[in-house]
Amino acid sequence: MKSAPTPKLLRCAIYTRKSTEQGLEQAFNSLDNQREAAEAYIKSQAHEGWRLLPEAYDDGGYSGGSLQRPALQRLLAEVQAGRIDVIVVYKVDRLTRALSDFAKLVELFDQHGVSFVSVTQAFNTTTSMGRLTLNVLLSFAQFEREVTAERIRDKIAASKRKGLRMGGPVPLGYAARDKKLVIDPTEAEQVRGIFAGYLEFGCLSALAADLRERGVLTKVSRRRDGTNRGGIPFSKGPLAYLLRNRVYIGEVVHKGQHYRGEHEAIVPRELFEAVQAALWAKAPAAGAGRANTGSLLKGLLYDDRGNRMTPSSARKGAVRYRYYVSRALEEGRREEAGTVARVPAPELEQAVLSAIRGAGEGSEPAASDAARLAACVGRVEVHPDRLILQRVPDAPDQPPPEDLIVPWSARVSRCRREVIPIGSSGEAVTVMRSETRARLVEGIAKARLWLDDLLCGRVQDTAEIARQEGCSERSVRMTLNLAFLAPDLIRAAVAGTLPEGQGISTVTNAPLSWRQQCSGEIAHATPM
Repeated sequence: MKSAPTPKLLRCAIYTRKSTEQGLEQAFNSLDNQREAAEAYIKSQAHEGWRLLPEAYDDGGYSGGSLQRPALQRLLAEVQAGRIDVIVVYKVDRLTRALSDFAKLVELFDQHGVSFVSVTQAFNTTTSMGRLTLNVLLSFAQFEREVTAERIRDKIAASKRKGLRMGGPVPLGYAARDKKLVIDPTEAEQVRGIFAGYLEFGCLSALAADLRERGVLTKVSRRRDGTNRGGIPFSKGPLAYLLRNRVYIGEVVHKGQHYRGEHEAIVPRELFEAVQAALWAKAPAAGAGRANTGSLLKGLLYDDRGNRMTPSSARKGAVRYRYYVSRALEEGRREEAGTVARVPAPELEQAVLSAIRGAGEGSEPAASDAARLAACVGRVEVHPDRLILQRVPDAPDQPPPEDLIVPWSARVSRCRREVIPIGSSGEAVTVMRSETRARLVEGIAKARLWLDDLLCGRVQDTAEIARQEGCSERSVRMTLNLAFLAPDLIRAAVAGTLPEGQGISTVTNAPLSWRQQCSGEIAHATPM
């Protein structure tokens, strides 16, 4: 008598998922229940050659609306490696709740000859009827997910109207305790100082420089992956966000409406309103400044080492070329500049604007490019292969949206333009970039004007100059040092050469004695 053929061995993997972490600490939770049912189903198919793999693929606390789940990614990697024949789930919505994601998974399973089985819903993905059944089930799963999302949004809106905090980063000045905001006395004093400081300086740049000198940093918070966020010096974007945050007067904001919150205020309402009036008064001028100069990313752009990138331009004949240059490079600190220290402005601005339009933000047809950028973007970082756009939250108490990553490649300059005096041998001379020379000469002229203003009494002190120029008092004092440079050093700066070892950083800290300043040999052009 002929024996029955041995069935082909089918390696089975069980995938389980639970949307929330609630209940996972129990001895027998939802994941255990799903796995137990799937194991029983596999045992019932043992005569067909089904064998359970020991590896567990459990995702606890992950939504079915995304495929970015640790256990699922491990499962898909095993599928691609050809180590799985059958995937068993309790219900199809445990794998995904999105039709678009399901289509991708089915295509991947077909490519690698993997079958897909639901314990509680009988179907076979290898037949057209089975696929139809799956699509119908997933349509209902997606509908349920959308209805759940609507309920959650309604719950958040109702809670906000009652002044309740609904998560998100804890603002500077507060600490989270029992899901409520309580005042941190030390940080609260810093916040009040920031508000008062803005009225004193009248400029975000000057205020940021002052905070940096005093060591005031942004709030440190912990991400879900355990890493820290914040704890860095304030820049203009986070400062403006903090100054507009109505949480500091005890309010909660939702969809443009603000409600009385259950937490205590840190800043008096009179001070807050005075700061808002000052910010609004500055806003048109800032927009006009960007529009007039044509530099749409002015104040938003940084290199990958955190240095601000400022507008610069050059002319060749009647053509004007615009660039953004790392401030570290302009100040002669080449080793501190980012990987990309100089970029053409038009290409960069077009890449940023295209990314914003593609993301569907700032899409009002009447909005200018400058207004669109101001409404959507708080910071742009330039990397060799990408741009990172940090977006502005919809409301002050809302967490910022995810960063936009824009693929981008810096165009390498074909030549390096330097100021080289005709006939100079180049020995014992620091050859200066044209941008560096222009910045140094401009600084010397500015220093002499400021010194004249001080001597004639047109300004009272360096603090008044700092307020007028929108910079820190320390920056004014350093620039004023250039007014006391020796004539030989000034001529060398104008010519584009300085004694070897001299640069912007050294001349701004030069001693008052001209003899000490000129202790190095000054290079002169040799006549032909």
